[in-house]
Amino acid sequence: MIETASLALATFFATIGPIDVAAVFAALTATGTLEHKRSMAIRATLMASVILVTFALIGEVLLASLGISLAALRTAGGILLLLIGIELVFARSSGGTSTTDEEEHEAISKQDISIFPIATPLIAGPGAMGAAILLMANTEGDLTLQLIVIASLLAILLLTGIALLLASKIHRLLGVTGMHVISRIMGVLLSSLAVQFIFDGIKQSGVFGA
Repeated sequence: MIETASLALATFFATIGPIDVAAVFAALTATGTLEHKRSMAIRATLMASVILVTFALIGEVLLASLGISLAALRTAGGILLLLIGIELVFARSSGGTSTTDEEEHEAISKQDISIFPIATPLIAGPGAMGAAILLMANTEGDLTLQLIVIASLLAILLLTGIALLLASKIHRLLGVTGMHVISRIMGVLLSSLAVQFIFDGIKQSGVFGA
């Protein structure tokens, strides 16, 4: 049991990356209000929890029924992360970020990044989804071990939620210029990670042979 818990905690911490996600969240929400940031942090954590727990419970069966391989999931997630990384490098967002006073409320709604890209693919990314499926498969139907895997997943998600809630403090400490620097650095790192996801997905698919 201890071995299963240790493996699950380490795996989910590595694939979810609470600190990395918080840094990206702080960069993407540099101009948002504290209340809006808190709302998005909570919403993103809850949505990611639903996605990952669902994948842990029925992911293997769902993918098999839809004919979707883990290779395809990893490749698609890599492409999404690459787009986000490119946007961070150039310090811009995919939607309109400048609004008039009359459009402020509508603009905030359009800039809600809690579901995409924070909840998925940054928190509930292909690595975390694959880890959830594989770790549950390794329990070989043992209910106790399955509960340990789920509990480990929820513990890391809680840690991620706390990190997101504290992300605004990072913004206040570093300021706009500092956050732009972090944004570009994270963009380069995310782009590299994304390309690695794509490479791994293509390699795992066997498209180009062994």
